[in-house]
Amino acid sequence: MNWQQVCEHPSLKDMPFRIELNETGQIIMSPVSIMHSLYSSKIGNMLTSFLKKGSTLSESAIRTRKGTKVADVAWVSPERLKIIRHESDASVAPEICVGVLSESDTDSEMKIKRQLYFENGALEVWICDQNGCMRFYNADRELETSELVPDFPKMIEI
Repeated sequence: MNWQQVCEHPSLKDMPFRIELNETGQIIMSPVSIMHSLYSSKIGNMLTSFLKKGSTLSESAIRTRKGTKVADVAWVSPERLKIIRHESDASVAPEICVGVLSESDTDSEMKIKRQLYFENGALEVWICDQNGCMRFYNADRELETSELVPDFPKMIEI
């Protein structure tokens, strides 16, 4: 199955799960809690307030060498948005990709996702844990704070 088929499949349209594809086209579903949604929404709103140019995306599908992965929140510049605007899954990752951890997420899975997003052009990947603690990464290392949004808080209060 490819991402376009997933997007068009009538029984997958309103699932209460985050859906991704692995490298063989199998569907991977993860349940999403209300807290997950709250953190995602708050991070998206904060990104919009900090970065006036560009667009904040929710549930952004990104094509990778290991299938289509979904960033819970992303920020994309106007230039990059011109490239991906009409794609079902982005051929180039947004500049900032954010993962909000669910109980089912593992450290090894998130490390792989970070690597895949960086391979596809992300400049930073942020991880929000289940307590709202933020971690920021560039392609080389974990950062003390975001280099793209230095004033972004290290803790998200809900």
